[in-house]
Amino acid sequence: MAGAAAPIRRGSRAATLVTSPSLRLIGRRVLTAVPILLGVSVLSFWVLDLIPGNAAQQLLGAEATPEQVAALEQRLGLDRPAVHRYLSWLGGALTGDLGTSLSSNQPATGLLWSHLAVTGELVLLAFVFSLGLAVPVALLAAHRPNGFFDRLSMIVSIGGLSVANYVLALLLVLVFAVQLAMFPAIGFVPLGESVGENLRSLVLPAGAIAFPLFCFYTRFLRGDLVDQLQGEDYIVTARAKGIGTWQVLLRHAFRNSVFGLITVVGLNLGTLIGATVIIEQIFALPGLGQLLLQAINARDFVVVQACVVVFAVVAVLANLLADLLYAVLDPRIRYGGR
Repeated sequence: MAGAAAPIRRGSRAATLVTSPSLRLIGRRVLTAVPILLGVSVLSFWVLDLIPGNAAQQLLGAEATPEQVAALEQRLGLDRPAVHRYLSWLGGALTGDLGTSLSSNQPATGLLWSHLAVTGELVLLAFVFSLGLAVPVALLAAHRPNGFFDRLSMIVSIGGLSVANYVLALLLVLVFAVQLAMFPAIGFVPLGESVGENLRSLVLPAGAIAFPLFCFYTRFLRGDLVDQLQGEDYIVTARAKGIGTWQVLLRHAFRNSVFGLITVVGLNLGTLIGATVIIEQIFALPGLGQLLLQAINARDFVVVQACVVVFAVVAVLANLLADLLYAVLDPRIRYGGR
């Protein structure tokens, strides 16, 4: 009987795992992400196909003969109908093969991996800077609404939101790289070579991306905190129980404001990736943004398509992570079928 009981317990654990609300939530989000990614790949392939010009002509140069251009198009498969080329690309993408670069003849997947680490580190550092500063500043501003610190943070936030990323990047280079010589103006040092030099090479570009985000997150979180402190019944009840102002702010108001902040951060990831394209050019960082612009200039549609798909996957994963954080912070979401 003891031997028969063990399989039942294992089966029970397996059934519990399969019917877990968290896993069902992940499954629903993954199923929703599949048509989104498919739609992005179709749309990007269609738009790239409509762009005027000839990739084979671009690769061979203006002096190439029509026969040479036709031969290269046939070798690269560019003479096939767009539908056939897309289905062939999709079949390879499902197995991890995103094609071969038209300009460098290297696998697009390998090119992406070699540049993804730089962009990933830049984006992560920008998030650390922006959220690490925005949360304490917003809490201090909401602690005394319309006080000196609140007004000062509002002025800084409005100023930061009024400046474009590329303008801020040039100002940072002028002040901290040229005049003060604290950080390098251009270039990238891999993390494996030197941790300190790696961080020094990313401080200015990450700061140029992070500062507008910091300003936006600060104003958003401060506004949500103040609204809760002034108009929610549970705040009034907590104060009536004699709970201190900081405890009310941190344990009650901030905990509920985190949901809105997570949503904003997840939605901002697409904007953040777009900003890296310009910032990587200014600071000469070998990331995905620089790879994308180089591929566009070379009319390397294979690499452009691969970059667009990677950006879409990152955005979808960010929203999936936001949903999972919702479920962790509020178990009702797991069971409510959100």
